[in-house]
Amino acid sequence: MSMDHEGAVKGRYSEAARAVEANLCCPTSYDSKLLAAIPEVVLERDYGCGNPTAYLKPGETVLDLGAGSGKVCFLAAQVVGPSGKVIGVDMNEEMLALARGAAPEVVRRIGFSNVAFKKARIQDLSVDLEEPGRPLFASDSVDAVISSCVLNLVRPEDKRGLFAEMFRVLRRGGRAIISDIVSDEEVPDHLKSNPDLWTGCISGAFREDLFLLAFEEAGFHGVTLSERQAEPWRTVEGIEFRSVTVLAYKGKQGPCIDQKHAVVYRGPFREVRDDEGHLFRRGARTAVCEKTFRLLTSEPYRGQFEPIPPRVLEPLEQCPPFPCGDELRLRDPSETKGQGYRATTEANSSCGPGGSCC
Repeated sequence: MSMDHEGAVKGRYSEAARAVEANLCCPTSYDSKLLAAIPEVVLERDYGCGNPTAYLKPGETVLDLGAGSGKVCFLAAQVVGPSGKVIGVDMNEEMLALARGAAPEVVRRIGFSNVAFKKARIQDLSVDLEEPGRPLFASDSVDAVISSCVLNLVRPEDKRGLFAEMFRVLRRGGRAIISDIVSDEEVPDHLKSNPDLWTGCISGAFREDLFLLAFEEAGFHGVTLSERQAEPWRTVEGIEFRSVTVLAYKGKQGPCIDQKHAVVYRGPFREVRDDEGHLFRRGARTAVCEKTFRLLTSEPYRGQFEPIPPRVLEPLEQCPPFPCGDELRLRDPSETKGQGYRATTEANSSCGPGGSCC
């Protein structure tokens, strides 16, 4: 008989909303100043395993998957500030009641209101379970999707769709910041069918490498293992379970246009490949399309590549397609400077004692 994953999770977390359950806690550090604004009843029922709010920015619109008692949402609210917005999603009515009940006190303490809580399944963010006829989250509508120790609780058959939903709701240039429990080995079926281990954020864990691969397969780029717990949180039958935080970005989709951009990979590796398979060799002036140039000069790649923009930027609609591929493609300096560029400069007259030559 197969396990009712959703029913088991609902039952355990309903109980955890009514009474504190220490076994669901994975120790995590937070900013004490931000914690001071959150009521103790919420802090006691923190069942997360990381702090994705540390990567947020003022003014952003943020979606928290599996908001639970609301702690991560209330932290995020203070980080994004009054010009930002935070929406917490959860399917558990007891947890939603706890978070909504605490919200007025948080507003009183921080001085502004920018948090809302919605009832929905995180693997289907288009359906509001309290108002089924009302669309919930449109595509390309949020700057950041965050979560803390929730993805592992989703039914196995829904996990691919969950990553697709995260990608769908993010704006171009947005990012997912996900803290979750992963395993170092594949979790066997007899552990997956154990309700206590599943609802305890153990047996539903992704294998670590497959967790990162799931972001890649959903269309994200720049997938980064930002934090990884050195010592396992728990070990079951020799399998280690630990907390990780992953950052993944949306924005590599679109045409490849040749505006004569180039980049130089700084090192330290001899050569690297990006998520599209482009090859970059240390020190080589590598030809890239406009889209790749834009990505490599943004997070999380910024600083790893020296950008070489064209001296004269032609309009995209007047430029030819760029033949992206997996081979090293060098850019002749004359292409970036333009064929008619014949400038000659004089030595800097300030060179000498007390001056600066460069």
